[in-house]
Amino acid sequence: MAADSSKIKNIGILAHVDAGKTTLTEQMLYACGAIRKAGSVDEGTAQTDWLDIERQRGISVRAAQASLSWQGYTVNLLDTPGHLDFAGEVERSLAALDGAVLVVSAVEGIQSHTENLWNALTSSRLPRILFINKLDRTGSRSAEILSEFRARLGGYFLPLNVVLREGERDCAVEEDAALSERLAEAAAEFDDGIAERWLEGEEIPGEELCRAVAEAVASGLITPVVFGCARQGLGVETLMNAVTSCLPSASENIQEGLSALIFKIEHDKTMGKIAHVRLYGGALKSRDTVALQNDEPRNGDEERPQEKIAQIRKFNGQKYVDVGEVSAGDIAALCGLSGARVGDYLGERRPGGLYSLANPFFRVKAQPRDPAKLTALVTALRELSDEEPLVNCRWEKSEREIDINITGEIQLEVIASLLKERYDLTADFSPPTVIYKETPIEPAFGFEAYTMPKPCWAIVRFFMEPLPRGSGVQYDGGRVPHDQLFYKYQEHIRTCFRTCLEQGPRGWEVTDFRCTLVDGGHHTIHTHPLDFFVATPMAFQDGLVNAGTKLLEPFIRVRISAPEDAMGKVIGDITGMRGEFDVPVITGGMFHLECSLPVATSLDYPVRLASLTGGRSTFFSRFDGYRDCPEGLGQNAPYRGVYPLDKSKWILYKRGAYTE
Repeated sequence: MAADSSKIKNIGILAHVDAGKTTLTEQMLYACGAIRKAGSVDEGTAQTDWLDIERQRGISVRAAQASLSWQGYTVNLLDTPGHLDFAGEVERSLAALDGAVLVVSAVEGIQSHTENLWNALTSSRLPRILFINKLDRTGSRSAEILSEFRARLGGYFLPLNVVLREGERDCAVEEDAALSERLAEAAAEFDDGIAERWLEGEEIPGEELCRAVAEAVASGLITPVVFGCARQGLGVETLMNAVTSCLPSASENIQEGLSALIFKIEHDKTMGKIAHVRLYGGALKSRDTVALQNDEPRNGDEERPQEKIAQIRKFNGQKYVDVGEVSAGDIAALCGLSGARVGDYLGERRPGGLYSLANPFFRVKAQPRDPAKLTALVTALRELSDEEPLVNCRWEKSEREIDINITGEIQLEVIASLLKERYDLTADFSPPTVIYKETPIEPAFGFEAYTMPKPCWAIVRFFMEPLPRGSGVQYDGGRVPHDQLFYKYQEHIRTCFRTCLEQGPRGWEVTDFRCTLVDGGHHTIHTHPLDFFVATPMAFQDGLVNAGTKLLEPFIRVRISAPEDAMGKVIGDITGMRGEFDVPVITGGMFHLECSLPVATSLDYPVRLASLTGGRSTFFSRFDGYRDCPEGLGQNAPYRGVYPLDKSKWILYKRGAYTE
């Protein structure tokens, strides 16, 4: 029986690390009767933190799903990691949500990742509820934190309960009469009809006020605020009421026809790959045959076969039930799709992209402690890359090297733990190196005429031109007449072009340029459908060599607050790192400074800053894009695999006559 999408809420729990997000999730499960006792992060009994590494470290490293019921609604809850190293899990989860609860500590307040999450929700147009947690902690400053949100992030914040002082701590209590007044004031702010009636003294029904507020929340105009203490269950009932009454239902994001997005991949010893999906339209049943599609093709995508769904599961932490079917608006997990990967979709693609939260800045080499287990390590890391695509495991057979990308040291510790826990493998990792990118210097043409040895015929000519930093890659195809180059072959070129971007002549991902297909040709007899997958990489690399490329390095944007007497030392240190800074602002004996720093020179900067300021500083950072790297300071990377401009070897490789 199809679920009523108007009674489904797909909600994410987001927070900076240690804000109490998983504890809140446990209390929500308990309040809804999904579990008999709320688990504890400290005791390692949380339902949604079930990996050994999560229970040992007391942090979430994977997004976990739970399903609960409240006042006739089904709430699909995604508990996401709070640590920045695992922001990729949050980024992918956002695509499955209709709304979110952003948790912040009443003691620590707005952290750097809190701002990142707020901006991600805003960019993704996801309404949110703010839950100010840990009111029982000494130093709780709930009112001050709410003022900080208003000042720094803007918008209309609507408290749904009030805070009373009890000694050095806060205590949240419900105050119904005042809440009605606050609801009326908020509704009047964004609804002219209600404003007029309210000013005339008319008593407006509560249901009408709630409906008006919910519409403003869905539009991003109002952010409801709940004060509480997750550890004690304080404020949780108010939060659940806010989730069901203020945040949008799944019915508001329904499409016609089948539309399902795979936002998470896991692996099961029995069922193999498990693909977690948000269904935006249509329905899926066990034994259905589906076609996997993706807008970012990889080698082999042109031949992706249809696959059969073996089982459909609904998860609660590590536990699951076999539900047999899933309908529009719901979240579930599909078993049996061995070729599935994150970002694939079934049916029609849902419009909109992902907000980038995670940026792996570093690359390491991995080697098994036991050389005989090299192949097993490659297999294991590729499987972990399916689950976290940003790891992007690459196996260089000719060099017998394994490269992976990481966002930080904690992520590397987790990878090592998962290798041991799941695969009984011990690996050693090299010191991390910075991940650079490269971009064309001058406009240039790239050309390849692949006409020998027969049978083959594929001619490709590109025109490449640099674009400003942050522009990404633009591809312009379809200009060649059909009788000269069949449109299906032009689509082959487009598909293959996207796979070429992974490496330029200097061994790094290529970005910030426009590529135009200006000419090409096929032969009605000699052209094989795969010929353009041979010719396109050769023309691509030829164009980059002709244009010349330069390295780009990653930067972070940093906000620093520290005592005024340390300003000279801090600015000197920033200058020494090739940093750029704005004019400092001095207030109350403290200076506040924003600057941009190269990742390569600021790996340990938080530790250095603490040393320079005697531990009396605060540090907020976020990714600030890639910039030109001064000549001689960057680092080229060896080309991985067969280089397309080594034409004889490349052609043999693509024809299956040569292996690395």
